[in-house]
Amino acid sequence: MKRFAITSLTILIVCAAWAGSVYAALDRGWGLRPIAEQGDTQAFLAEAEKTAATKSAGNLALVLIEDGERMGDFQFSKGNPVDGDALFQVASLGKWLTAWGVMVLVEDGSIDLDAPVSRYLTRWQWPASEFDTSEVTVRRLLSHTAGLSDGLGYDGFATAAERQTLEQSLTRAADASPGKDGRVAVGSRPGSGWEYSGGGYTVLQLVIEEISGQSFEDFMRDRVFHPLGMRRTTFDHKQALELGVAQNFRSDGGSEPFRWYTALAATSLFTTANDLARFLEVQAAGRANPVLGVDAMTEIVTPHASQMGAEIWGLGAMLYAPNNAGGYVFGHDGSNGPAINTAARIDPSTGDGIVVLSTGHTTLATELAGEWVFWKTGNVDNLSFLTRLPIALTILVLGWCLILAISIFWAARTKRPQSDT
Repeated sequence: MKRFAITSLTILIVCAAWAGSVYAALDRGWGLRPIAEQGDTQAFLAEAEKTAATKSAGNLALVLIEDGERMGDFQFSKGNPVDGDALFQVASLGKWLTAWGVMVLVEDGSIDLDAPVSRYLTRWQWPASEFDTSEVTVRRLLSHTAGLSDGLGYDGFATAAERQTLEQSLTRAADASPGKDGRVAVGSRPGSGWEYSGGGYTVLQLVIEEISGQSFEDFMRDRVFHPLGMRRTTFDHKQALELGVAQNFRSDGGSEPFRWYTALAATSLFTTANDLARFLEVQAAGRANPVLGVDAMTEIVTPHASQMGAEIWGLGAMLYAPNNAGGYVFGHDGSNGPAINTAARIDPSTGDGIVVLSTGHTTLATELAGEWVFWKTGNVDNLSFLTRLPIALTILVLGWCLILAISIFWAARTKRPQSDT
């Protein structure tokens, strides 16, 4: 019995050591190699363009920024040609810019980050909940820690006439993504953990309208986009159509029609690679920022949520990896259905950044941005970590099976014969 206990304990220790090794390899990028030699910008661009040409069934625009200046770019398309000023719908990436709109009102003194958000709402209120909805604050909505359980995703509408009002969408979104019932409600204790919520940003869209007295589209244009020189960036669908939107392609090469959205803040920003490059450039350390002050920018990149021991979210921005200078590479990604994948990253300590806007592949922009983070810092991008997690789990289980098989074989070989007495 004692021998069995010792053997079992040894197996558990070896299995735990194997699990720790697999996690460390995943977290630290063991076995990964950068796609180009560190510091060789042209080599990175060449490899990224080669990857885009191989994987994309649609179009892509990429801009690389170093020391707060554009150092290179390329565009690629299987349809109508695109350039750096081509207008893409960028899905959830717009949440990052929406957060800037909210922080403008914070700096104006019109919003308190830690006040109940219901203080700013007259057109819609939280549905009944077993949890205290007064604990839902603007800060928690920005950081996805407000306890909302919607998990939205919006699929949009085929025509402008089908769109709901904001209030109708918050009560029950008719264009909720598959598997979601569309209701925005408090489903767990606010502040108890991180749970991604598109509905939370739809609430913030309403807050901006209520406080500013403007439409969300006009406020963002006047207070964020135009001061930054982002003249081809808009939440206004009609303006986007007038400017001309790049074709949306699925990964099978088929095209996707234009969709209309009510939940603009959560999923329907239109912008260009060049405009997003301007947005990144003002976030480099030492650069003048015409929209937000130092305190607001500090709040945006201060960790507010973590998972698996890693800091993952600030206020409206995802924290992708340590930048080796005491801060983070941060930004946002976007994905809509089978067609859109976008990504932007900035390391403010160096002024280095990347913008990737794509259609025709569900993860290409995120993959290229993750490669850039690893190339620049040697650290694994949090989304790259999640992408590699299924493979790591498979390796983990196979290793455990091998350890168990070896243990059984060894036990059978070393078992002492029983006495006949």
